[in-house]
Amino acid sequence: MQPITAHEVLRSGLWLRADSRVVLGYDARLLRRRRLTAEDGTEFLVDLQETTSLEQGDAFRLSDGRLIVVIAAPEPVVQVRGNLARLAWHIGNRHTPCEIADDHLVIRRDHVLERMLTGLGAVLTPKEGPFRPEGGAYGHGRTMGHDHGHDHGQFHLHPHA
Repeated sequence: MQPITAHEVLRSGLWLRADSRVVLGYDARLLRRRRLTAEDGTEFLVDLQETTSLEQGDAFRLSDGRLIVVIAAPEPVVQVRGNLARLAWHIGNRHTPCEIADDHLVIRRDHVLERMLTGLGAVLTPKEGPFRPEGGAYGHGRTMGHDHGHDHGQFHLHPHA
């Protein structure tokens, strides 16, 4: 018997009905090849052509034709309120994924960042919930940190506090 595989992801809004769901945290939603088990017990191998960042509502098309929708798992996050422009700058300067809403930011729990943000006047509210940070500036996907090894001989303008 052939194992059930998923070689394709359908983005949210491009499908109508799913057969089951798989609940994944933020880190687990960045994948290329991994074995997963859907809530209905269906085991399948994700084998994508390239590493892909999955969002809530995306779906795997299985080799047998079924669709498995991706649900963002609840995880420890902190809601950040205050001077959002200033706080977002400091979060971004640390290459930290951040969910942006009109009146608050959301980051994953991190005691070092939380201490820094409190020192900058932020009001923090710990919560459990799905973490869906802003994607990259050039389309769908994640912002990826860049190497700060200082042997590259190139000058860049942001400080590393």
